[in-house]
Amino acid sequence: MARMGEGDKRWIVEDRPDGTNVHNWHWAERDCLDWARNFLSNLLCGKTLLAGEGNFYIKTKKLEKLEGEAYVNIRKGKIIPGYELSLILSYEAEAKDSDGSSVILSTEGSVEVPYISDENAGEDPEIRISIKDDGPIGKRLKEAFILKGKPFVFEKIREFVDAMAKGGPAKDDLDVKKVTAKKPSSASSNAANNSGSSVKESKKAVEKKKEGFKTITMSEKFSCRAKDLFEILMDENRWKGFTQSNARINKEVGGEFSIFDGSVTGQNVELQEGKLIVQKWRFGSWPDGIVSTVRLTFDEPESGVTVVKLTHTDVPEEDRYGNATVVENTERGWRDLIFHKIRAVFGFGI
Repeated sequence: MARMGEGDKRWIVEDRPDGTNVHNWHWAERDCLDWARNFLSNLLCGKTLLAGEGNFYIKTKKLEKLEGEAYVNIRKGKIIPGYELSLILSYEAEAKDSDGSSVILSTEGSVEVPYISDENAGEDPEIRISIKDDGPIGKRLKEAFILKGKPFVFEKIREFVDAMAKGGPAKDDLDVKKVTAKKPSSASSNAANNSGSSVKESKKAVEKKKEGFKTITMSEKFSCRAKDLFEILMDENRWKGFTQSNARINKEVGGEFSIFDGSVTGQNVELQEGKLIVQKWRFGSWPDGIVSTVRLTFDEPESGVTVVKLTHTDVPEEDRYGNATVVENTERGWRDLIFHKIRAVFGFGI
């Protein structure tokens, strides 16, 4: 997982008055660590867990430590939370005599949660509970905290996970920044309404629709074997490495993939090791139903030199929000975020 602030700033989306997403290949990123600290403090601190049951009194004190990172990635209303946190919560405990008039033992303890992560959002994390007094009564107080306090901590962490999934501190921004989808042109509306048109007229409408699409072609040279470059482009761990973003890639024909933190999804159509990759690509910001085709051919004109030829067809000129920079950003993404990054990370430059 790419850490907060380590990405290439050219690909971080910045807020603009017109709501335009400047770079269609990355997410807007918001740091949530301070918000997480305040949110978890409000949930966990100063809460009474036992108030005399069994003559035990247990109350949480304060969040002694919260370390790690927490952020929310947002692109046109889609939320991807990211966090890796560890926390220590202190508590105080008392045991009184049978009539409750005298304190037998007053001590303190702590709760450590070493790993809270978005990768394990559906699971209860590990919890370590300790107490300063390890005598018989101290051990009973610790057992009482395990019985009452452990479910309490689990519950509050689940509330934090749910809040992050809804956008954390950026939730209000999502509620305010509503982007109105571009209205269809009158020509498109008329074409849709004329259901009784002739076959010839329908064909013209399809041809006119295709006018809104472009083809990207590119040729790049690398100092490596073709099979090595093929493997890099089909391996999710290498994708994660050179893009610093999450990726899932199925290497089989018909298998699906998700790259650039889910910005791009698709399916393998044809694969020939070291020779050919054909895939269906779709960006999340594209209009519904729009899928493009990527074709990469690999050629070794001489030993240790590979030429990759890209043909990316059916790329829409506009995204679903009316931004007419899709082709430009897609071409730049191939060049700067894929080909140039592979050269830099794997040393394949010529």
